[in-house]
Amino acid sequence: APGEEPPGDGPEPWLGGLHNSNNNASPAGRLGPRNGRPFSPFGARAPSAEPSYVERVVLEIVESERTYARDLRSIVEGYLGKIIDAEEPLLRPEQVSALFGNIEDIYELSSNLLQNLDSCDNDPAAVAVCFVTRSQEFDIYTQYCNNYPNSVAALTECMRNKQQAKFFRECQEQMRHALPLGAYLLKPVQRILKYHLLLQEIAKHFEHKSGDDYEVVVEAIDTMTCVAWYINDMKRKHEHAIRQQEIQSLLLNWKGPDLTTYGELVLEGTFRVHRVRNERAFFLFDKALLITKRRGDHYVYKNHIPCSSLMLIESTRDSLCFSVAHYKHIKQQYSLQ
Repeated sequence: APGEEPPGDGPEPWLGGLHNSNNNASPAGRLGPRNGRPFSPFGARAPSAEPSYVERVVLEIVESERTYARDLRSIVEGYLGKIIDAEEPLLRPEQVSALFGNIEDIYELSSNLLQNLDSCDNDPAAVAVCFVTRSQEFDIYTQYCNNYPNSVAALTECMRNKQQAKFFRECQEQMRHALPLGAYLLKPVQRILKYHLLLQEIAKHFEHKSGDDYEVVVEAIDTMTCVAWYINDMKRKHEHAIRQQEIQSLLLNWKGPDLTTYGELVLEGTFRVHRVRNERAFFLFDKALLITKRRGDHYVYKNHIPCSSLMLIESTRDSLCFSVAHYKHIKQQYSLQ
């Protein structure tokens, strides 16, 4: 179907779809001037001339947002709306909440952003202002991205139910979507990490790298890069917190407090240990290093060292080896490879 993207491509291929379609937007309702100065027409040219690279990127931002808003609408109306309006409940309320998260808020934000972008008359500086002025509103993506693993789990559960799976297939057929619901639920995660990449392309090929117009583009890049960084960081922390709970549930012979008291999970890895037959699984938290042995799906507690007492000793013989020890028990070293 037109405008559909395969799931799981990640953010890198997003810049490959630059096209030259023009969105004949009316300048009426255009964003106001920055610093009291109206935005100047960018790259004025004869109608038959080829659009510049910056103009094509601007068109890509606007038209891809139009496609994105349409995709969000199909989720809200074509799936969520039908579930809510059904005479008999098809999904449990907690399933609906986990599956769709705050997708309605995301759709509202995208629709409003598209309206603003359409009023920019393809001016890159005006487009940049749309992102700068809405910087705080993009925070709602954090909630969506944090919930996304729950959404995947909820959809997996639904597809195991014949009645629910049949309902989702019928919705997909009615909307003539080539891709199933799961691919559409991934789109907000992909989209929020794409904006700063597109804006970077504008700055990279901007004709005059000085002045108010260029500065506002740079400000928009900073804004959306911070949003992307923050969401990635929150997503990482959320995933680590889930992994921490998983480790806690699989840990045997542990007599200490809840692992959350040791702070965030920073790193984990499996190592061969000198003079030990089986490999050891190490978990580094903010405040402690946990040493365990794998037993099937479980971890058997062996030792832990507070980070405040942790010594790391590099090997002079083998660059792939190092040792860890409690500074008060230096002779009880774990030599890792």
